[in-house]
Amino acid sequence: MTLTGNWSYPTAIRFGAGRIGELPEACAQAGIRRPLLVTDRGLATLPITQATLDILEAAGLGRALFAEVDPNPNDTNLAAGVEAYRDGNHDGVIAFGGGSGLDLGKMVAFMAGQTRPVWDFEDIDDWWTRADAEAIAPIVAVPTTAGTGSEVGRASVITNSLTHEKKIIFHPRVLPSVVICDPELTVGMPKPITAGTGLDAFAHCVEAFSSPHYHPMSQGIALEGMRLVKEYLPRAYADGGDIEARGQMMSAAMMGSTAFQKGLGAIHAMSHPIGALFNSHHGTTNAICMPAVLDLNAEAIRERFDMAAAYLGIEGGFDGFRTFVQTLNDRLGIPRTLSEIGVTEDRIDELTRMALQDPSCGGNPIVLTQDNLEALFRRCL
Repeated sequence: MTLTGNWSYPTAIRFGAGRIGELPEACAQAGIRRPLLVTDRGLATLPITQATLDILEAAGLGRALFAEVDPNPNDTNLAAGVEAYRDGNHDGVIAFGGGSGLDLGKMVAFMAGQTRPVWDFEDIDDWWTRADAEAIAPIVAVPTTAGTGSEVGRASVITNSLTHEKKIIFHPRVLPSVVICDPELTVGMPKPITAGTGLDAFAHCVEAFSSPHYHPMSQGIALEGMRLVKEYLPRAYADGGDIEARGQMMSAAMMGSTAFQKGLGAIHAMSHPIGALFNSHHGTTNAICMPAVLDLNAEAIRERFDMAAAYLGIEGGFDGFRTFVQTLNDRLGIPRTLSEIGVTEDRIDELTRMALQDPSCGGNPIVLTQDNLEALFRRCL
């Protein structure tokens, strides 16, 4: 094995209950004086969003809000967000919410100063170097869910509204300057969202741990991230007001996102096209696909998950871990099949084609092919 890699963990994070009150200081730290808060439609009118806008207004930072963001954000949302940013003469973005608000907010800050179309910056080779780095606006990220970890990521997932393909847009400067992780903001999450976002974090850790690439720091972070989800997601699901569990899950989400620098795999290669075509919840889709993907990868990952299971307190090595995953899904009300979330058999060929083009394929420990991916989709149906 050649021991090489490009690693980076530079995010400044303000973590703790009540720290949303430090948002004006975070904006000052990032050099933002006229922020645009970007979030999704569902969050726009909720008390946590209005209270955050109150904090900004009281500090003299205005209360500008853009919320035309779909659950799977797309290029149409992005164009509207960039227009709002430019029209308001803003100098930075507060990306606020779950994965959709965070991803779209980061892209508004990225694209507001660019002249090329967003697809020119897809995460392929060194396409990110095409961007004008100096024109990227500063970003403060405020997650309100515990799953995607986009608050500590350098990329966003944006759906092409014409082709219905999810594309990963990457640039190092898309990494937020400051993150505020306040577990009190996640208390109001409904049980299905708590489960789906939490299992998204778990999927990030599982796939990073499974990836064949060399990155021992990510490997360690992924392992501890799995432990936090195992211990605290059931608690957060059972009692949404359990601040310790909510905080630990916010940590697990950031750890999952940090760990998958090592790679993702078949779970995400399947989930991205399903979300694009059927508008499914990303984390829930990941959870449904996970047991079958573990089975596909079993022989390549058995030894490392034998060790992981021992650390996690799961008996039976890899097989015990596989059983634990399905049991956790069931405990959290996750459907067992893709058909239960609307996926239909007539789209399997299209889903397989799109999955093979997804960059997540490269991190799977078993080489993904037309045959084994099609079999995975059919099994998950």
